[in-house]
Amino acid sequence: MTLADFLNSPFPEAIESSVDLEGPSRYFNRELSWLAFNWRVLEEAENPKVPLLERLRFLSISATNLDEFYTVRVAGLRELAMVGNTTPSMDGLTPAEQLSLIDLDARSLMGRQQLSLNQIKDELAEEGIHILTRDETKKEDQKFLEDVFLNQVFPILSPMAVDPAHPFPFIPNTGFALALELERTADKRRLRALLPVPNQIPRFIRLPGNDSERFLPLEELLLLQITQLFPGYKIQGDCALRVLRDSDLEVEEEAEDLVREFEVALKRRRRGEVVRLQLSAGAPKGLRDMIMEELMVSHNEVVEVDGLIGKADLKELVLDSRPDLLWPPYTPRIPERVKDHNDDMFAAIRQKDMLLHHPYETFDMVVRFLKQAAADPDVVAIKQTLYRTSKRSPIVEALCEAAEDGKSVTALVELKARFDEAANIRQSRRLERAGAHVVYGFTQYKTHCKISTVVRREGDQLVTYTHYGTGNYHPITAKIYTDLSFFTCDAQLGRDATKVFNYLSGYVQPVGLENLAISPIGLKQSLLDNIAREIEFAKAGKPAAIWAKMNSLIEEDVINALYEASQAGVKISLVVRGICGVRPGIKGLSENIRVKSIVGRFLEHSRIVCFGNGSGLPSKNCAVFISSADWMGRNLNRRVETLVEIKNPTVKAQIVSQIMAANMADTAQSWVMGPDGKFTRAEVPEGEFAFNCHRFFMENPSLSGRGSAGAKDVPQLAHTQD
Repeated sequence: MTLADFLNSPFPEAIESSVDLEGPSRYFNRELSWLAFNWRVLEEAENPKVPLLERLRFLSISATNLDEFYTVRVAGLRELAMVGNTTPSMDGLTPAEQLSLIDLDARSLMGRQQLSLNQIKDELAEEGIHILTRDETKKEDQKFLEDVFLNQVFPILSPMAVDPAHPFPFIPNTGFALALELERTADKRRLRALLPVPNQIPRFIRLPGNDSERFLPLEELLLLQITQLFPGYKIQGDCALRVLRDSDLEVEEEAEDLVREFEVALKRRRRGEVVRLQLSAGAPKGLRDMIMEELMVSHNEVVEVDGLIGKADLKELVLDSRPDLLWPPYTPRIPERVKDHNDDMFAAIRQKDMLLHHPYETFDMVVRFLKQAAADPDVVAIKQTLYRTSKRSPIVEALCEAAEDGKSVTALVELKARFDEAANIRQSRRLERAGAHVVYGFTQYKTHCKISTVVRREGDQLVTYTHYGTGNYHPITAKIYTDLSFFTCDAQLGRDATKVFNYLSGYVQPVGLENLAISPIGLKQSLLDNIAREIEFAKAGKPAAIWAKMNSLIEEDVINALYEASQAGVKISLVVRGICGVRPGIKGLSENIRVKSIVGRFLEHSRIVCFGNGSGLPSKNCAVFISSADWMGRNLNRRVETLVEIKNPTVKAQIVSQIMAANMADTAQSWVMGPDGKFTRAEVPEGEFAFNCHRFFMENPSLSGRGSAGAKDVPQLAHTQD
């Protein structure tokens, strides 16, 4: 039995460690933990059990992740180090020390990304998919490539000379360009130029041919056609460069017009300082020196890339035309209970609370809930939080339709949703034009909770239907993120939601929440109180256990409470996808804590916590909560988040004995964390069954949506094998 099976295997024996049990080394560094997560993502790109084009997608994701990490986290540490800040982080490292360790690890990661790409390219070539250089194109390709260049690329290009009369042009964040040293054939006169590579057209150009799929990177096409841009010149040297800039927003807290302030801040983001410069390996010294001087970067901020620069763009090559190299298609289920009620969401919710598990149950049910509310003449009011959503959001469409129909619509739009600020500004303007009340919450807190309420007139009463989610109202990401949608018409939960909306729009702290805790007011304390209760059960000799699932765990007070619980004998099993500051399995500190991370076909995103409540886990008596919050300082102290207690017996059984049990039992996609912060992929002996929680959820309907089939026994944790 593998140690990754937290449901059935015993806790591993704790180790003696040199870690100071009272000092900062009892925590693992946040930034290094994040890099460890991105290593796990990259290793999926090397996993032979993953379809080939999906491996390419994982490689692209790991590159995108690293870009964002640099533009936000590294940028912030760099700023602190530059002003001489030596305040240590929770684990005792100063900003400068963290930057040094990050640089070592990230450079190693980038080198591995290139090795992974080389391996995948070889395997793609065996499958008839080729990523070419300009030297590998055929003579018969030249006419096609010239046509593509002249008709689809040339009109967008802006080649720029660089000399005393032509200053070095601005390159925006993630901007990609070619630097050129040219010589005029007539008189040998030298010219330096910069050619920005446009991001308005695909990075990879598909070449014609029936026998295989061939792609040429756009920058290779530009170099192939350089004489069209610089007639009479020859290339003497060239290199590619890509720029990452500080992208964290600064907003004046007292801004009178928050929307306008954010619009200005977004323009500032484009012009942030360069935090990383990627350059082609072997770049001519003159070009290299010029670029570094003009962009004001030091040698330790330059990364030489021997291969493709901008690997995030590889997602373009995940071809729908090759289903044999992709995950088998999966169509999310419509809950049986909704079908039983002829697709009437309100009737399905009235029958009983319902929990949908996305993407296994379709997110369309959330959209349908709001569309049905917009069209229903008995609905009088809709309230909705919007943190991230899609460009042409069907949810925003429904809210606009409801407002135009005369319903009272209140939308809380969070402008501070990182990298989605511009989209959210557009959505808020649109909602206002439709007649909705748009509020922006607090300047000092992000509103990250996911709540929707629909007030419906039924007879002589007003009934509130409420949706609490763990993920964003985003139909696109809901196809790949695992999240929970809880629908209820419970009066207590409806009152709680209304109080939260009043807090967001009127700044009046809610009093007397009945079934809900929110940050920054009481959510953290609620977690600490529940952990303390488990400690008391352990001291009284009763079963004491905690199961929790989240994306990140780095909040100091919560970690200390978990350490205290471990030392009291509380058995703590954690599924943490990304950042984890806990050091598990250390004698005298965390012998009763174990941590694993699940990285697979879907992105684990739901936040769940279960407390044994004197009966251990799993049990019917346990206390179960779903949340929008990770256990991080920002979520628990500086955001508006929700922690919803689940009391419906069927929904509790679904979360504990189906969702959490399957996550605990997973061995196919699990990585187990060691006391040193390193994660090890679960080893499953050849021929043994490896339980895959994603596959289990794809094959088994959620308990609370079963409808006429009834909530029979929780299905056995098993699934088909290939």
